[in-house]
Amino acid sequence: MLLQILVAPLSGMQGIEVFQLNCRRKKMKRLWILFICLMLILPANSMAQQEAVTFKIDPVHTSILFTVRHLMINKVHGKFKKFSGEIQYNEKDITKSSVKVTVDAASINTDNQRRDNDLRSKNFLMVEKYPEITFVSKKIRKQGDGFVAIGDLTLHGVTREVQIPFEITAVINDPWGNKRMGVEGSFEINRRDYDILWNRTMDNGGLVVGNKVKIEFNLEAIAAK
Repeated sequence: MLLQILVAPLSGMQGIEVFQLNCRRKKMKRLWILFICLMLILPANSMAQQEAVTFKIDPVHTSILFTVRHLMINKVHGKFKKFSGEIQYNEKDITKSSVKVTVDAASINTDNQRRDNDLRSKNFLMVEKYPEITFVSKKIRKQGDGFVAIGDLTLHGVTREVQIPFEITAVINDPWGNKRMGVEGSFEINRRDYDILWNRTMDNGGLVVGNKVKIEFNLEAIAAK
């Protein structure tokens, strides 16, 4: 009887130790599973990053154009002469690509100095206060034979989400050992959405300057070395 009384606490202590040991083993097992999962995920992320190639926009062979109605009877065409940007291009999955473009607002040009000065003024772009126009993609999706870049367009101090349809015309190796790609597309914005409000109403009810602006781009970009 005395022996049983002495042994019972020892057995209880051994049971606690066994329980604690099992808990530690289970914890270690979970840690190993987590470690293995991380080892599997990290190479996949690394491969995805390696698959994305950085292309820098070539300004010499790129155009960013716009068209807007004048007096509701004609169209005025213009362009921006200074811009920069880059494309993170994933050839295996283009929807994992991204793009960022920055335009110098003061570089607007319609081949008329007086009109260009007005477009740079507080009536329109206010380039001294808002010197840059930017687009930063948030995602890209497949659409028909082409794609759509969904992202933020910042113009005149206002940022709005836009959807820009585009096509990749080609990815080639040029004669000078560079990899190049071509991208083209167009989209339309309402300038009033960006607080560019100046206008005049004519006697017939029409507007001097249209509110809708069509933007077209033909980009050529070179892979960074």
